[in-house]
Amino acid sequence: MNSTELFEIVYNNSNFDKTNPKWWPNYGTFEVVIGAILTQNTKWDNVELALKNLKNYDLLNLEKLYEIDIETLANLIKPSGFYNIKAKRIKILIKAMQDDFNSFERFKECADREWLLSQKGIGFESCDAILCYACSKEEMVVDNYTLRILNYLNYEFQSYDEAKEWLSYLDIDMLLQKYEFDSINTIFCAYHGAIVEFSKVHFKGKLLSKEAKKLLELS
Repeated sequence: MNSTELFEIVYNNSNFDKTNPKWWPNYGTFEVVIGAILTQNTKWDNVELALKNLKNYDLLNLEKLYEIDIETLANLIKPSGFYNIKAKRIKILIKAMQDDFNSFERFKECADREWLLSQKGIGFESCDAILCYACSKEEMVVDNYTLRILNYLNYEFQSYDEAKEWLSYLDIDMLLQKYEFDSINTIFCAYHGAIVEFSKVHFKGKLLSKEAKKLLELS
């Protein structure tokens, strides 16, 4: 199986909302940056609770989070777990964004993978999620669901970037035409989102459903 075949299986056999191919809630906004940090080591339901707290206090923008004290921030994001650590990571990133870019719009335009990975607490998955879903960059996100599927397919990679390279090797022209995506970025959004939605249905812990096994063996 190649990456394009995997894309079509998960995209066409999941609960992925094809009317929203960019998938991540509030794509292209500052909220995505915060959500990418809050979702580290927790469920998305918990992230939504923390984001709701920030929204209620009108804090989901770069300038206001830059000004807020870390204790208040930690208390507001408490539902996401590891809230003291995440509050520190958010404050460090916010300060760097403000100092180096001066605005979220400038950050979206100019931030790159090297810069993000140099920030404390930003790993490969968080970095690529921010670039893909907040900055509209052509970056594929590799998460644990993805690695489980690849492991089932007997693919083993020495690093995150090796897995990302395999996933990114797609028949771009065919996918753009067949599914009427508006950009390569949208393909990567849809690919990662479809993997997550496929995995929510077909994984019970680390066990893959019989239906999913059949789908993955059809290619």
